[in-house]
Amino acid sequence: MASSTTTDAAGPRLRPVLRLVAVVSCLPYLSLKLAWIAGSHLGIPDGSPLLEHRMVMALANGLTVLMDAAVIVLALLLTQAWGRRVPAWVLAVPMWVATGLLAPIMMGFPLQLVVHGGSDSGDDRPFLDGWVFGVVYGGFIVQGLALGVLFVGYARERWGHLWRGRVWELPAHGTAAAQRTTAVTATLLALFPATLRLLWACGFTSGRNLSGGRLMEVVYVAFLAAAVTGAWQLAFRRGRTLPVTVPLALAWVGSGAVACWGGWMALGALVTSHDLAHRPTPAMSLTYAVQMIVGLLVATVAAHHVADRSARTPR
Repeated sequence: MASSTTTDAAGPRLRPVLRLVAVVSCLPYLSLKLAWIAGSHLGIPDGSPLLEHRMVMALANGLTVLMDAAVIVLALLLTQAWGRRVPAWVLAVPMWVATGLLAPIMMGFPLQLVVHGGSDSGDDRPFLDGWVFGVVYGGFIVQGLALGVLFVGYARERWGHLWRGRVWELPAHGTAAAQRTTAVTATLLALFPATLRLLWACGFTSGRNLSGGRLMEVVYVAFLAAAVTGAWQLAFRRGRTLPVTVPLALAWVGSGAVACWGGWMALGALVTSHDLAHRPTPAMSLTYAVQMIVGLLVATVAAHHVADRSARTPR
């Protein structure tokens, strides 16, 4: 009993520390972006494509400043009393997006450091000085860890009753047939981007330009696999002895990663559409679009599952 009490008391004491860590880890990125918007070339070498279209990059930098500032808002929401009263979607949607954007960086950047010394771009053109990647991606990793721990604690207190038990104990719901159809559709669609990315990771260049690293192709395949595995387990009650948290976590992280990065890379393609050498091929654009669809379908399965349990499960 004493041990349990100590563990429960540690949570509230740790939250202010994690909140501070999340906020401080945003500052290097925000400082760099604001400096670039103001006209500074800090960390940008001569010849970088970032210097070619100042207005477009200023708008893109402004968008990313808002996105990283949202991390600060999320850290406050997850640690303040008023954060317990906001509608579920107000927290869930931006947290899902944050998870989706940060998770591939948290997985991919350390792997690149180990395998390629931090460089896996596949492009010889200067883009940013090497130290920028360490500062920015290091900050992103810290943000992801701090937000992740805060969100798990928040979700356990507010919605923990929705993922009690094991997969085989899940009752049949009115949307079960729709969930299964959606999971099958997501799985079939995921075969296209997964196959292409595996081929590109193995060195095939057909349908792919020089931008982007081969190691990250494997990372995206892993998140595609996580997304469809989570959806399949929720919809068909596979992995029957697993805690419900496992397929929910797979669906949450996997769907966020493939949907949000698919959308982000598609947006980046619009920004760089003037540059023929770096314009995504039709195959790459289709890959981004299908990834987005797969992620949204898997997120739908998870959302229906949570909604069904919320309607039937007492607190």
